[in-house]
Formats: sequence, C-alpha cells, structure tokens
Amino acid sequence: MRTVLTVRGVGHRYGGTVALDAVDLTVGAGECVALLGPNGAGKTTLVNLVVGLLPRQQGEIDLAGGDPRNARTRRGLGVVQQSLGYPGTLKVGELISGAAVRGGRPRSSAAPIMAELGLTDLTERRVAKLSGGQKQRVQLAMALVTDPKLLVLDEPTVGLDVPTRRRFWQVLEQRRAMGTGILLTTHLIDEAAAVSNRAVVLDHGRVLASAPPEELVSRLPDRTITARTDLGDERLTALPEVVSFERNGGLVHIGTRYPERLLRLLLAEDPGLSNLQVEGASLEEAVVALTSPHNVGREVAR
Repeated sequence: MRTVLTVRGVGHRYGGTVALDAVDLTVGAGECVALLGPNGAGKTTLVNLVVGLLPRQQGEIDLAGGDPRNARTRRGLGVVQQSLGYPGTLKVGELISGAAVRGGRPRSSAAPIMAELGLTDLTERRVAKLSGGQKQRVQLAMALVTDPKLLVLDEPTVGLDVPTRRRFWQVLEQRRAMGTGILLTTHLIDEAAAVSNRAVVLDHGRVLASAPPEELVSRLPDRTITARTDLGDERLTALPEVVSFERNGGLVHIGTRYPERLLRLLLAEDPGLSNLQVEGASLEEAVVALTSPHNVGREVAR
C-alpha cells in the first residue's frame, strides 16, 4: 500500500512539558486511521504538526512526499474541523471556489464537488444562514475540491444527525476507493470503530497501540460488568476474575472473561450490589483499558 503520511520519531515539547514522545504513525492510500486517546494525550499537537501549523522539533513528517510546512505540499492536504471558521457574510460558492484557487485548481473545480455534496442550490447562500449539517458539507467540499492525498478530520460529525453522518461517510468511502487517505480524530469511538481500518491509541504523548479496531477489542476480556458497589479498589483488584476496572459517576466498570464466576464473587462480597449490567466489549472499552490508570490488564496487549 502506498503511504500518504509518515510520522517517524516525532517529539514535541511545550517548555518542560512533553506533548509527544517519539511518535510513529502512517496512513496509507485509501486507509482511514483513527487517532484516539483522552484529552491531553497529544492528539491536537500531532494533528497541528501534520497540517503544518507547528514547526517540527524532533523526528520526520512526510506528507505525500513533502514537508507539511511547505505550501505546495499542503495542496495535497484537506482538513475538516468541528466548526466552520469563516465570516458569515461569505457565500457557499465563494468559499468553495476560493478553496479551489488556493489549492492551485481552477474555480470551475468547485461545481462538480458542490453537485456531489448536494450544495448546488446553496451556491448563493451566506454561511450565517446555513444549518450545522450544511456547514459541514461546505467544509468537506472545501477539503475535497483540491483532490487531496490526505484528509485530516478533526471531530467532523459532532452534532450532526444520523442521516447527515451517513451521507458524510458515504462520500468519504468513495474518496477512499480513489486512494485518499484519512486521519480521523474523534471522541465518537463507536463511529471510529465503524469507519476506520486501524486505530492508533495515544496517551501522554506515546503510541500505546496501533491495530485494526477488532484486534484491539479482541485483546480485551469478553464481558464488562457495570454495577454500583461499596467495594474499594484494593478489594476489587484482589478478586481473581477481575482483569481491569474503572470508576465513573459512582459506578464501576469491570472487565472479565468469566462474568458468571465474577458475579457470584461480587454478590458474596457485597450483597448490596445494584445497577447491575453485563455487556460485550467495544473499542471504547479497549481505549479506556489501554489508557486507564486503574488498568490491571496484563491481558490487554500494549
């Protein structure tokens, strides 16, 4: 597979704070890579380096054969963010044709992209009059009008309704089939699991895992028990069937391969156990297990 983005040994500091520590990452042509991790993991710093907004301090970044700080190289890059940051007085057609010109393409390139995304009827509409879904389609059109080698998507579907999300990803599936690579950052981990070929889990500036979502999930225990319990962390850790756990809002989420055995142990230890629920594993749980300070997961491969 041809590679459209290579990040090798990249480090970055803000004063004495290490934001990235020897990070390696690749995105292949037609591949969607989800960059996941908690707030403060270093995702924003890495994305800013990839799109050329930060100077590189350590390591190498190759974007479609060039340096992302180079304006000509960035013509091979498309970016879609959570919000459209342009003056509301501008018109849809002006934004998309302007993006084409800045990317070295003729203004006429805007028309077919607008038709593809159902924006033709909005050509003369001002940004301030657009709905959230329309603004996101405009952003996507601006990103695609230069036929980029790499698309960077930063929380691209937050706040969109289900039909708009589906259409968004259908368009991108067609682009991937044509060879466009995608780097996605999102807190919607279920969506990332559905659309990505590979998930890269970042925490404290380091890559903890890089694998297909189903592989990361397969490393987890088969079930998660959620309950309200008076048992403390030390006692939970001591239970033989507990692989990992975390607390959230008064509830404890416990990973285990043997839920029936663990339920008997929990009820014996805490007869007042309540709010009980047993679920299968998900990519979100895999990310939490990798990044949780309470992870006792010798079985969660790093």
